[in-house]
Amino acid sequence: MARAAQMANGTGDLTIELGPGTGSVTRALIAAGISEERLVLVERDRHLHAWLEGHFPRATVLHSDARRLDEILPAGQAGHVSTVVSSLPLNSLPRTERNEIVRAAFRVLSQDGCLVQYSYGVPSPLPCETLGLSGKRVAFAAANLPPASVWCFSRAFG
Repeated sequence: MARAAQMANGTGDLTIELGPGTGSVTRALIAAGISEERLVLVERDRHLHAWLEGHFPRATVLHSDARRLDEILPAGQAGHVSTVVSSLPLNSLPRTERNEIVRAAFRVLSQDGCLVQYSYGVPSPLPCETLGLSGKRVAFAAANLPPASVWCFSRAFG
């Protein structure tokens, strides 16, 4: 995921991680060269939020729901986000909630920004046509049980 986020880096100067949990992907993002100061971590669990604040003091750590992403970003940051990284279980969420999260992500992404999504299975975790997106699987771990994919979603143009 970190490699995909780094490669998908659009014109924005921020990377947002949705549902960072205990920070395993966060650490990988930093190791891949994304500076902690450029990270915005959005965690809705208050205990994990507090833990993240203590372990990533230079990142912006927000205690909120991903569906409110465009409402909770500090003023002026919407449109300056190059990548949104998500390990959220989008396939297991109700369709309405999933779509709200994805739409909120694209409201804050730069025009050439990308949503990097981790999911189990081979098919796309998002209905691209319905959401006006273009998706490409950029990594696949067949040996993982169940098999896992990393997808990069961008706005569909044309």
